[in-house]
Amino acid sequence: MAGRERGMGPAAVVLVWSASHWNRWNYRAAVEQVLTSGRILDRWDVGPGRILRPGTEAWLLFHGSSGAGSGLIGHGVVVCGTAEAGGGTEGAAPGGAVGVAFDVLLPLGEQIPSDTLAAEVPDIPWGDAADSTLLSVPPPAESGLRRLWRQQGPAAVDPFDVVPGAYPPEAAATVGANRYERDADARRVCLAFHGTACAACGFSFEASYGEIGNGFIHVHHTVPAAQLEASYELDPITDLVPLCANCHAMAHRGVSTPRTVQELRTILSAAGHLRGEVVTEQALEAQENARRLLEGRQD
Repeated sequence: MAGRERGMGPAAVVLVWSASHWNRWNYRAAVEQVLTSGRILDRWDVGPGRILRPGTEAWLLFHGSSGAGSGLIGHGVVVCGTAEAGGGTEGAAPGGAVGVAFDVLLPLGEQIPSDTLAAEVPDIPWGDAADSTLLSVPPPAESGLRRLWRQQGPAAVDPFDVVPGAYPPEAAATVGANRYERDADARRVCLAFHGTACAACGFSFEASYGEIGNGFIHVHHTVPAAQLEASYELDPITDLVPLCANCHAMAHRGVSTPRTVQELRTILSAAGHLRGEVVTEQALEAQENARRLLEGRQD
């Protein structure tokens, strides 16, 4: 990041997760939590003398024994810097730990291999991972790292989603999608019942864009996944609603508990952009599209 003051620390770092500390957390459970709630918070030892500030991007590199299985496996952001963390894990010097919110964790086996990292982003000293807990990301290397993450990292939930780490934070706004929203069967039942028009504003991608918009709409979970118990069973009709990309973003923007569809409709109405409940030709076309989805037809 241009213009960072001296002593502020790097804008981005690579955290090294060594195979010798393989059991420091339950990685499968961590992956599942990120899928469910959008992130997982973890305390990470970065070694003595490191200065990291909240807002620093944190990439996660798994370093396997003899390089086997090594590769880039996650992305997050520092939410509690070394000055605020008040010490490290056992045996670490004061200020040697940070709080990190990981927003992407790839399943084991899907990491971007070390040889690919070295070839595509050579400005990062990947070879030092064996003897370090942290690698600095030089500013010139940031764009190459993001480009590689976009190409070989996690797949987006839908074409309009922005994968964390794919673009600079100041250039991207994201809406998290939990695993219930990703469930293909649940999505199909939701759209078959509610239709493919936005439940808040009535927008239909198919009516507006034709064939390329056929069946496209975000599906929104009305209850935050973090508030759900492990025994929770999804009801696709009552728990999921279709929202266009704009309304989905506004449902989440600036709040910890998403706004309801009725709240969104009230906001739209107050702004003069909602004109009552008259059934339009677009809505009728969306309902017909929903019937085709329910019957498994694409014609």
